[in-house]
Amino acid sequence: GFQQPAGPHQHWHVDISYLNLAGTFYYLCSVLDGYSRYLVHWEIRESMTEAEVEIILQRAREQFPPAAPRLISDNGPQFIARDFKEFIRICGMTHVRTSPFYPQSNGKIERWHQSLKGECVRPGVPLSLEEARRLVGRYVDHYNRIRLHSAIVYVTPLAKLEAREPQIFAERDRKLEAARRQRQLRRQEAWVPPPSPTVELHGDSSSAALN
Repeated sequence: GFQQPAGPHQHWHVDISYLNLAGTFYYLCSVLDGYSRYLVHWEIRESMTEAEVEIILQRAREQFPPAAPRLISDNGPQFIARDFKEFIRICGMTHVRTSPFYPQSNGKIERWHQSLKGECVRPGVPLSLEEARRLVGRYVDHYNRIRLHSAIVYVTPLAKLEAREPQIFAERDRKLEAARRQRQLRRQEAWVPPPSPTVELHGDSSSAALN
């Protein structure tokens, strides 16, 4: 099966999708860190040649200069070009193309594109390239920094990328324990009504009559 990354910047998923903006199609290229789901870089362009994909990947690498990830892509023409293979070699990266029979290996970035279109682009209805870029930029910032991701135990991609999960989990546990203690304290302090008085019968009238 497909080996999952054990840390950030081991796998970068790259994919190209289409955006329909008021009847005109544009290209969206995204680079996603497979470990943290952090969106490393994205661009919307009027064209998406092999050389333009190189530019996008170079800009992604400039954000994390020490990174030498394994790139994971489909078999699109940009990714099978000879020049792209040479670019990967010069950059010190490696490249894996997904099998047509095993698309799950690039499913992380495909799901990202689905979420982006379904939650941002279609509802936002951008009418121009500039408007789409602003809208997607805000969505990416929210996705990376604020949104809790179920696949990474409900932390943000940025927190996962920066290895802040132990502090986050410890803080969650602290809050849960504090809430538990508060509930326990409220139960202890709750007013309990005194028991109802009982009538005690002294002797038995029937036995007294017999005596």
